[in-house]
Order: sequence, then structure tokens, then C-alpha cells
Amino acid sequence: MRTDLFDFELPASSIALRPASPRDSAQMLTVQPDGALADRVVADLPLMLRPGDQLVVNDTKVIAAQLKGRRIGRETEPKIDATLIKRLDGSRWQALAKPAKKLSPGDVIRFGNEGKVCLLGHLDAQVEHKGDDGEVTLSFSFHGPTLDSAIADLGSPPLPPYIASKRAPDERDEADYQTMFAANEGAVAAPTAGLHFTEALEAALRARGIGIHRITLHVGAGTFLPVKAEDTAGHKMHSEWGTISRETADALNAARAAGGRIVAVGTTSLRLLESAAAEDGTIGPFADETAIFITPGYRFRAVDILMTNFHLPRSTLFMLVSAFSGLDTMKRAYAHAIAGGYRFYSYGDACLLFRAPDKLGRELIPA
Repeated sequence: MRTDLFDFELPASSIALRPASPRDSAQMLTVQPDGALADRVVADLPLMLRPGDQLVVNDTKVIAAQLKGRRIGRETEPKIDATLIKRLDGSRWQALAKPAKKLSPGDVIRFGNEGKVCLLGHLDAQVEHKGDDGEVTLSFSFHGPTLDSAIADLGSPPLPPYIASKRAPDERDEADYQTMFAANEGAVAAPTAGLHFTEALEAALRARGIGIHRITLHVGAGTFLPVKAEDTAGHKMHSEWGTISRETADALNAARAAGGRIVAVGTTSLRLLESAAAEDGTIGPFADETAIFITPGYRFRAVDILMTNFHLPRSTLFMLVSAFSGLDTMKRAYAHAIAGGYRFYSYGDACLLFRAPDKLGRELIPA
């Protein structure tokens, strides 16, 4: 499909720079299969679901993936920013570097403030490879847990560019940009739909008889990138590592067989569930990378309802929600959200998308 079909105008004032407080007070737009829209808040989520429905959340934990340093060993030492995007092994990471034009293979970048104590006072990395669009392979001087500790000490939360361009990350972001489910380190971007959850909301969901299950997809920085190709067929997705346990897969399959619906909290959870699903919708255990790219025409197998935030124009995530609910419906929903003052992107509000009933005739609760 043409990429420009997924474009829309978004006022800068619609971009949220801080999350709602409390988190579950954020607005939530419900979108029914027939296109009907209703304005809710996230705290209403238990009312929108049925006993027996199963929420699936992503328990990945965001690392301090934003590093600042300088190139050393040459006549000039320009400042270099690097965002870690994918671990390759115990000492090597793929990263996005700025300005990448200042770097060549073999260069050494020294990260950290010399006055800040971090093991030996700083962290060095050699540019092993330089690719397109600012992507580099960094080979660090430390390995394994020692490297992880150094990155945690010297790095900062990798706020999305549409927030970082408007303000600097601060201590509040260290808590705000982490979900209450965060447990397994490895993401360089938050699974933002999960940011809306609170202990009170979790308790209300469980009291309603709704199950909550954890899976892990380590979100990469590619989630922020707009699609530059003129046609979606020309876009290459970044791969991300995900895991679903046998216990979780069995529990979800049993609940669905009993009439419960699978509710993906976030596009990351949905992409992992769909990657692990067989043609008949049965979810299997999973431990692998996925680069699944979902656009209109995709047949959803595992997920019945999607809770997600409002996404960028021309992004793979807006393409995904358009596949789930229909492009025309989502453009109308986004226009409604903009006019109604909804807040967009990572720290913004939510929408709850109900997929059309399948051949089994599972009914959806009206808004």
C-alpha cells in the first residue's frame, strides 16, 4: 500500500511531554467494529471487558540506552550521541549515532563524564561497522554484567525524539518511562500502553475476573521510525527479541477456548502474540526474534482487542492499528481525538480497539 495513505496532520500541541497523573486517569477512546466511538478514561477498562477476558502485558524493562560521549584519538574530538538499539553479544551493540558523519570504522568513542565515577571513570567503544541512516556497531571495552552496570550508570532514559527534541530527560523520566510490569531488561523504548496501569487498576481488573499475563518483547528504537519508502512493501522492519512461556501460552489458549477474549496491551504484545500464533489462532511458546510487519489485509489470529496509544503519522504502528480496525475508521478516530484534545504518543492517552467478531460469533460489549 502507498505510505502516504497513512499520513495525517497532527498539531504539535497534541504531543504529550509528561504522562497523566495518576496514570489510569488518562483518556481512552473506544473504537467498535462498526466505527462507533466513545470517550472514556483508562480506569474504565474493567467495565469495558468481561469476566474471563485475558490481558497480555509486555514486561520488558527499558535500559538507560542514551549515551553521550566524544570521539577520541584524532586531532578533533567531536561530541557523539549514541542510542543503543540492539544487543549483539556480551560486548557489542547496534546503535544509532549522531552525528554519524563524524565516525568511521575503527574510531573510538569515550562515553561518560570524566568526573562521574563509573568503574574506571568512563566507557570506551570502538566503531566496528558503520551502516546506513546513522547505524553503527559498537564494540565496548567491558563485557556482560560489567558493561550493563556501566551503561546503567552513564546512560539516560532514551526518550522518543518527539519528546527529547522539546525537553531534556530528567529524573522523573526514570520512573515515568517504565511500566509497573517492567522486569526483564533489554528494551530501548517503553511498551507505552502499559504505562497507563496502576496497582488500583490491576486490582479492579482481577476483581472483575480478568486475567493478566506477562510476555516479553524487547522494544527497539525502530518503533519510532517513520516509513520512508513510498510503498509499505519497501519498508524493512527491525527485528526484536521476544519470549512467551509454555505456561502462558497454555493459559491463554484455555481461556480463549472457554470464550474469553485476548486483550493485547500495546502493539508490542500484539506483534509477539501474532508471531507465536498458528493459523487456527493457537498460541505456542516462543523464544526468538520477530520482524512481523502488520498492514491492512493482515488476518489477525490471536488477538481480539487491542489497547494502545496514539501513534505517529506514516508509522508502522499506525499501519498496524489501521489493519486491526480499518484505515478509514482509524483516521476518523484520530481526527476525533485531535479535536477532543487527546494527548498523543508515548506519554499520551489510550484507545481501546475492538476487532470484528470472528466466525465463532464472540460478541463484543458496546461502548
